[in-house]
Amino acid sequence: MNALSLPPDFEARVKRNEPMSKHTSWHVGGPADLFFSPLDATDVSGFLQGLEPGMPVMWIGLGSNLLVRDGGVRGAVIETHGIFDELERRSDNDVWCGSGVACAKLAKQCIKWGLGPAEFFAGIPGTLGGALAMNAGAFGGETWRHVVSVATIDRNGVRHERPASDYNVGYRHVEGPKDEWFLGALLRFEQRPGVSNDDIRQLLAKRKATQPIQEWSCGSVFTNPPGNHAARLVEACGLKGFRIGGARVSEMHANFIVNDGTASAADIEQLIRHVQQTVEQKHGVRLNTEVRIVGEVKHG
Repeated sequence: MNALSLPPDFEARVKRNEPMSKHTSWHVGGPADLFFSPLDATDVSGFLQGLEPGMPVMWIGLGSNLLVRDGGVRGAVIETHGIFDELERRSDNDVWCGSGVACAKLAKQCIKWGLGPAEFFAGIPGTLGGALAMNAGAFGGETWRHVVSVATIDRNGVRHERPASDYNVGYRHVEGPKDEWFLGALLRFEQRPGVSNDDIRQLLAKRKATQPIQEWSCGSVFTNPPGNHAARLVEACGLKGFRIGGARVSEMHANFIVNDGTASAADIEQLIRHVQQTVEQKHGVRLNTEVRIVGEVKHG
């Protein structure tokens, strides 16, 4: 299989030159050569096995922590949201969650089961797959504190079961076997029968009051430096409201960059670099991006 020729069982189901702006929360991004929405893990396996060995593959959930450049993505993009959607209780404390499940749904279901602390997942604007890939967190909670084991699939379409100990995990950082993607995870929580949806509502109300969730953004752009907060450093540089093209630093929360509806990926990336340079010049701190930047620059 290559970008020009696909077997009949995949040909009708693969989109070519699919605008990635349709699949990211920033609503920017050029075309992907191939865009595939699988039916299940077996379907993914067949697709991966049919690809030419050298063809790049990228997985995407809700696209909430992703900046795709205007030149688009070469190779194949596999969409997981709505596909790997299993969510079931395996024991008194353990939950199996597919990588395509929205983190907010996981939080709400754990509350129904009287398990926690899981409320923080409601503050992560993506799927479990993305949360696993970057050890996403919110409101003081972090994904990998709860991971017992994961199911993955590799570039050859072979599935694996791996304990959490196979991964080197830190703040917004996860390092594990190369060219494997998460299908789901076994998560462990404590029994908390007193927790309720009010806890989630309070957290989300706090988020709504402090973050520009009604605008197009990726969530937090930068990780917090040790002992500091990226938003505080950006705000101290007077960068709230600073704009390049259709992209600007949010006036509500300085660690958010929003698209006013006219931004290109280049606008957003240029603004990210400007913020990094300004903060480094003023405070001597190099901000690292939490958002993943992929794809090719558009020329001409």
